[in-house]
Amino acid sequence: MIDPQNKGYCPSLEELGAYIGNPVFNQFCAEVKNKYKCSEKTEFSSCSWEPGWNIKFKKSGKTLCTIYPRESYFTVMVVVSKTEKASVEAILPNCTVELQEIYTQTKEGNGQRWLMIDLEDNGEMYHDLFRLIEIRYAGLSKGG
Repeated sequence: MIDPQNKGYCPSLEELGAYIGNPVFNQFCAEVKNKYKCSEKTEFSSCSWEPGWNIKFKKSGKTLCTIYPRESYFTVMVVVSKTEKASVEAILPNCTVELQEIYTQTKEGNGQRWLMIDLEDNGEMYHDLFRLIEIRYAGLSKGG
């Protein structure tokens, strides 16, 4: 089993999937890659807030979302920028109460919110997450 904190060994997407042990991870990654025609990059973060290996999905050099592996689930970070804020706030009332709470409880810094969303299944939160990524993708496509 891999150690997500071991900087000396870069795990593959398959190894991270085995570590997480949740089939939703593979489904999520495949859907992001197919829908947005992007590739993943496994990177080691030394930041004190979230150290360890993570997976970034990038389009045109910009990050759509970042996945942090956990045992039995994973956390997806989506950044909501100034240009995406109005679009995200327009769909929020139609999203899960949990996502609305994450959004309102996340402090804004430099006009951005870094939303950390735990994903365990492909239920409502899964679909809400793709709504956020879609807005992010549209924003990046316009150069935002």
